[in-house]
Amino acid sequence: MEKLIPFVMHNRLLMIVFGLIVLIAGWFSYQQLPVDAFPDVTPTLVQVFTETEGLAPEEAEKFVTYPVEAMMNGLPNLKEIRSVSNFGLSVVNIYFEDGTDIYFARQLVGERLQMAREEIPDGFGDPEMGPIATGLGQILFFVVEDEKKTRTPEEMREIQDWLIKFNLQTVSGVTEVLSLGGEVKQFQVQVRPADLLRYDLTIKEIKEKVEANNGNAGAQFLVKNDEEYIIRSVGLAEKISDLERIVLKVQDGTPVYLNQVAKIVIGGEIRRGLATMNGEGEVVVGMVLKLIGTNTSKVIADVKAKLKEINSVLPEGVKVVPYYDQATLVSKCIQTVTDALVSGVLLVAGTLLIFMGGIRPSIVVALSIPFSIFFAFITMKILDISANLMSLGGLAIAIGMMVDATIVMVENVDRMLREAEPDESSLSIIARACSEVGRPIAFAIAIIVIVFLPLFTLQGVEGKTFTPLAQTVALSMFGSLLYALLLVPVISSLLMRRPNSTAGGEGPKEAWIVRLLLLPYRPVVGLFVRQRWLAVVLSGIMLLVGAIVLPKLGSEFVPRLDEGDLLIRATMAPSISLEESRNTMLRFEKRLMENFPEVTRIVTRVGRGEVGAHADPVNSAEAFVALKPHEQWTSAKEPDELYAKISEVFASFPGAQFNVTQPIAAAVDELLTGTKAELAIKIFGADMDILKEKAAEIETVIRGIPGAADVQKDQVTGTPQLLIRIDRQAIARYGVNVEDVQNVIRTAVGGESAGQIFEGIRRFDIIVRFTQEARQNADSIRHILISAPSGTKVPLDQLATIDEIIGPRQITRENNQRFIAIQCNVRGRDIGSFVAEGQKAISEKIKMPPGYLVSWGGQFELQQEANKRLSLVVPATLLIVLLLLFMNFGSLKNTVLILFNIPLAMVGGIVALWLTGQNLSVPSSVGFIALFGIALENGMVLVTYLNQLLSDGIEINEASIQGACLRLRPVLMTAITTALGLIPLLLSSATGSEVQRPLATVVIGGLFTSTVLTLLVIPALYKWFAIEVKKEI
Repeated sequence: MEKLIPFVMHNRLLMIVFGLIVLIAGWFSYQQLPVDAFPDVTPTLVQVFTETEGLAPEEAEKFVTYPVEAMMNGLPNLKEIRSVSNFGLSVVNIYFEDGTDIYFARQLVGERLQMAREEIPDGFGDPEMGPIATGLGQILFFVVEDEKKTRTPEEMREIQDWLIKFNLQTVSGVTEVLSLGGEVKQFQVQVRPADLLRYDLTIKEIKEKVEANNGNAGAQFLVKNDEEYIIRSVGLAEKISDLERIVLKVQDGTPVYLNQVAKIVIGGEIRRGLATMNGEGEVVVGMVLKLIGTNTSKVIADVKAKLKEINSVLPEGVKVVPYYDQATLVSKCIQTVTDALVSGVLLVAGTLLIFMGGIRPSIVVALSIPFSIFFAFITMKILDISANLMSLGGLAIAIGMMVDATIVMVENVDRMLREAEPDESSLSIIARACSEVGRPIAFAIAIIVIVFLPLFTLQGVEGKTFTPLAQTVALSMFGSLLYALLLVPVISSLLMRRPNSTAGGEGPKEAWIVRLLLLPYRPVVGLFVRQRWLAVVLSGIMLLVGAIVLPKLGSEFVPRLDEGDLLIRATMAPSISLEESRNTMLRFEKRLMENFPEVTRIVTRVGRGEVGAHADPVNSAEAFVALKPHEQWTSAKEPDELYAKISEVFASFPGAQFNVTQPIAAAVDELLTGTKAELAIKIFGADMDILKEKAAEIETVIRGIPGAADVQKDQVTGTPQLLIRIDRQAIARYGVNVEDVQNVIRTAVGGESAGQIFEGIRRFDIIVRFTQEARQNADSIRHILISAPSGTKVPLDQLATIDEIIGPRQITRENNQRFIAIQCNVRGRDIGSFVAEGQKAISEKIKMPPGYLVSWGGQFELQQEANKRLSLVVPATLLIVLLLLFMNFGSLKNTVLILFNIPLAMVGGIVALWLTGQNLSVPSSVGFIALFGIALENGMVLVTYLNQLLSDGIEINEASIQGACLRLRPVLMTAITTALGLIPLLLSSATGSEVQRPLATVVIGGLFTSTVLTLLVIPALYKWFAIEVKKEI
């Protein structure tokens, strides 16, 4: 410090230029920062989707899911494998350790998929990897509206797939656009079984003839007059009439055409999902997924610009209307934090003005805020940290702390200018004042930065969530240190003036507020110094209060972010048809809009759309509910109250169970823990019947626990099946193969593709299938005729038994084991105590058979992991702080006295949480960590000064009182500015404030007790912890 400060004072112009460069570069960096709502917490995940045409869940699990899972075991960095086998779809989620490069992970999975394909029987599907997106990648949903209501579902879907989607996929940063709703256009060859019999044809021959009469061929070229002519043979069918004239056979010299045995129409393909809106009917919707690692705001802006272009070229009366985009949430979150930043800055500036007693010193201190923030922006840009709720929240937390170093320095300069000899130059006084406190300030800032180290060690979700916060706090604090050491001496020399002497040769007076505060403070601190037992009693009482209150606090992982929109998940009867699901959801939408005027729009996805985002069966639906701004709500004031009311209104809704959550929260919960609720109890075991029975028992127990909401167990059975079991003796009698029978069933009932028709670049499948009447019930299927080699036509029921049975709806697996989950949300209490009560109730009331195990997942699991890590790292951090303090003071006594600040600061934080009814959570832990740094800083500043007075030869009791009175202003100012910087976050109710509030509560409560301690207990106990001082001669 002795060399640095004189160097700064000699190069004042250079320092001012440095300051201006930081401000300008910081502004430009801020403009270019990627902006997100929330740090992307989704794990490194590769999804493998296999469409298994018409396979039941048991077959999908046996023939597709298991081979894929088996091949993925043993991959490097593999964390776990989860899978779902549904009717017609197998989804395997392969999770990798955090930090694994997603492209490396996809390459590994791609290599193993090649081997898995060889294990999957022909015709049972081809496994493909899902899009390169994350759970937060669903950035924009839109609906395609037909204002004239004249277009068919096929036409609307064609516009979506071939115009809108086609163009949106060209936007940089978009990895996939998924469509849902409407009807995917097909050319359907609907075969009449009676005509097949009349002309002695089989459905297999029809399919082969259609394929054989639809194709182009190339035949190289010929040379004519020294020119090459390319030879093309064009035989593609282009329209329905081309298909109708396909000759199937010639009978007695007369051709039999396709339209004599079949009707050829344009229809929609078999669908497993649809979309509805506002209770009015079906719509076509699209979902835009962004590529991992791209700038959300920029991609959304580009997509919206593209949509504007697309809208101008769409057919008349058709337009694309976005109904959800993350940009609104992003801007709300950023707005919350920037509002807190601005109001924090104003509050801090006002405090400075009052305490400094003048506008000049206040300006010197206030300038540290923009400097520190812009310095943080420059480093965020370099380190590639996006501006989001957490990273900007770090800056909002640090606002009050950014000025601490400068306050101590400017306060010292101000005091020295008042007390210095009249003939000493201002520059040398300022240099002396800055050198005196430079070292403790540097140590104090270092301690604040080191105290945030535990956050850098967090892994998983909590790590990805809170590391940006720790980074920005550390960066802005480092910026404030640079400002204090390099710019404060310079700006003080330019702005701060020596005050005029007062009458009677006294030094100039303190600011009025300080004089006012000293009136009661001086006698009180004098009493504490003389009667040290008072300080011991006061500390003891505070610690006792903390010990009593702590067990009363609940615990949770992270408070829910209010996204401003709702996602309501509905589960209906497992046997329900897609059409009935649609009707149920339309009734639900109507009732929701009638009962809750806050709702502006509801778009529901029933079942699943294109493969790549969802794997839900047709009895699952997700309703996206857009709400008016909070101030226009009439049914409820708080989001939680609204959730509860919606749950209550729909508790007895016929035919469906509902779970109220939010779009991003649901996506993140599902990706992290495999469930779309806060809590999941998983039962692992092999037998589906036992799993089902135990799940029902556990569900009953959980429903009885106070706080349980939206309790649902996975539906695993209840899907009716028509089981066709081939009789081997019967087929042997007719010389028919199993494959012959199954091929007829597959084509006649399920339909098979027989090529495509091209319309420009658009292509549409040709499907061969029996007419609706010939396959619509079990009796029709029994009478399907199978051709034997002898030419005999045998009805299916003579070759097979046909029974109606109940089978599984879906089979879920985790790490190669089947499981059933019971999921629930927790309302009106904390998750920690809820789980403790639930675990106790289950162990007392339910006996699990051997080989069956229960595990608790969801938010609770994440909370446990975070607590485990913090319990290791926090003590290690305290040890580092102890060593730093020891290095600074060279005295263990001093170090212990300053560390005594920590438990007393914690008491304030604990009591503040209890009084405001909040829980211990990861954000409140972060608050305690920040509090440690601030509490230590104040203690350091005071003890350093007491040591200095002692070495000046002042008697120890007098030094304790005098030092405490002289340091009253900087200690109070650092505490009050830090607290005021956080008050906007504490009082805010805007989007994102839920996550920051516990943190602000802890720091403000802790500052209160730690300031009392610093000003009363440290001066009192100083005598016992003072260093031996060699008096200066």
